[in-house]
Amino acid sequence: MTELSPVLSTVDQHHVDHRRYPHGVAFMDGQYLPMSAAKISVLDWGLLHSDATYDTVHVWDGRFFRLDLHLDRFLRGVERLRMNLPYDREEIASILERCVALSGHKSAYVEMICTRGSSPTFSRDPRQAENRFIAFAIPFGSVANREQLERGLHVAISETVRIPPKSVDPTIKNYHWLDLVQGLFDAYDKGAETALILDTDGYVAEGPGFNVFLVKDGSLRTPAFGVLPGITRRTVFDLCAEIGLTAIATDISRDEIKNADEVFITSTAGGIMPITRIDDTTISKGQVGSITRRLMDLYWQKHADPTWSTAINYP
Repeated sequence: MTELSPVLSTVDQHHVDHRRYPHGVAFMDGQYLPMSAAKISVLDWGLLHSDATYDTVHVWDGRFFRLDLHLDRFLRGVERLRMNLPYDREEIASILERCVALSGHKSAYVEMICTRGSSPTFSRDPRQAENRFIAFAIPFGSVANREQLERGLHVAISETVRIPPKSVDPTIKNYHWLDLVQGLFDAYDKGAETALILDTDGYVAEGPGFNVFLVKDGSLRTPAFGVLPGITRRTVFDLCAEIGLTAIATDISRDEIKNADEVFITSTAGGIMPITRIDDTTISKGQVGSITRRLMDLYWQKHADPTWSTAINYP
């Protein structure tokens, strides 16, 4: 442990951060900044109390994918949490586009955030906090890497229970991730690559930043209770309707998911991603299933469709 000098320290006028950050552009307090310069106060309720909502949209080949749906969900969350934004919907869309355009990234992970902010007097009354809007664009990242997308992810089911929806509304995208992070460590301890955690009734819920689907006898099922209604999850429903597949939201037990013909997860960070092992059970003979592959291909094809995506104007 480093010993502190008994001599009273001086107060530095500027913070120097020697850590490395991904190349990208952030927006905060009316300014566009390099990611390394984007900071929040240590008194922000978003940091101290996880009092924030956010949404993430991705850019692929210079186009936002389903931006309107992400804006809808973000603005609903802001309203439900009784926050106020200094920008309207069109201005937020413009800020996101400028972050991407200034970064130069043609494939990007783009986030919009509203934190409770902080009170000038450190009041504990959330009504006195000044809400804060932040956005950024960094290089696109995926839950699964290239190798995992080809062979399928190896997943472990954790005994960790998802925060119940009566405590924290899962339809509001939030940073209450301690249950999900614990699930990840449980999975790593078992030699797996990511985790699924359970709901309060013992059914499969979701994973760290993703929803899950199973395929059985040509039909799709996904958990209904206590999960974030992901945009990629909704996209799977839309794709299934388009190609004539049945998809429903319902309870799924751990035995049912292990006995599925195919299993895949969905996230803005990666799209549709196959699972070929759950705990010690091999799924789909250890290969990406035909329905999963079909949906994956169609999902990426939709990124060039102007009814599903929005072009970005780069300088």
